[in-house]
Amino acid sequence: MATIGGYLNKKVLIVTADSTILVGTLVACDNSTNLVLSDSTERIIRTPDDPEPSIEEPRGVYLVRGDNVCTIGLVDEKLDESINWTEVKGAAIGTTKHL
Repeated sequence: MATIGGYLNKKVLIVTADSTILVGTLVACDNSTNLVLSDSTERIIRTPDDPEPSIEEPRGVYLVRGDNVCTIGLVDEKLDESINWTEVKGAAIGTTKHL
């Protein structure tokens, strides 16, 4: 079983509880799943009916609280760089609720 510590200094993608998509280099983490990204960007994926292009907004150093992390995964950098993210469209992920 892999741990988040194995992702240190690698490019990761994080989906948060409010559907924010962040991509960056994981530079720190702790036992509460608090995560620190460097050189991060937020991907804002527009829906197919939205005439605006999807965008990537630079965020720099970014801290994500552990209770806000839904998913974290390694990025296939070669594949990721081959995608023009401004042309990507998709449905909204939706938010989560803690009960």
